[in-house]
Amino acid sequence: MTELKIDKTDSTPQIYLDKNSGKFEMKGKSFPEESRSFYAPVLEWLENYAKDPKEETLFEFKMEYFNSSSSLIILEILNILDSIYKTGKKVIISWNYLEIDEDMLDAGEEYAELVSLPFEYHALEEADF
Repeated sequence: MTELKIDKTDSTPQIYLDKNSGKFEMKGKSFPEESRSFYAPVLEWLENYAKDPKEETLFEFKMEYFNSSSSLIILEILNILDSIYKTGKKVIISWNYLEIDEDMLDAGEEYAELVSLPFEYHALEEADF
């Protein structure tokens, strides 16, 4: 399974998924014209990964902003990861946000209530998006 790399643009995040390391990252802004078509390869990749995941998976979210249609996709991503977690594999969500951005912290906490995945929250003093 090859890694998936998507470079960020003004309206889409940088995405890096690497099965070998079990480390995934999504960072930046997400408000593409067509969220479903933009994220289709990501969801397909994760569905394939879920068939034979690593013992430990870390997914780092470093989002500066996302719109409502991207929010639904993020929930789909979390649901795929949740299905892996429920098989007994270790899955950690690292939710990174600017410490002055309480809305992004709230978004992470709301997602955590919808899935059984363990979330770690990291307040950043400076943007690493």
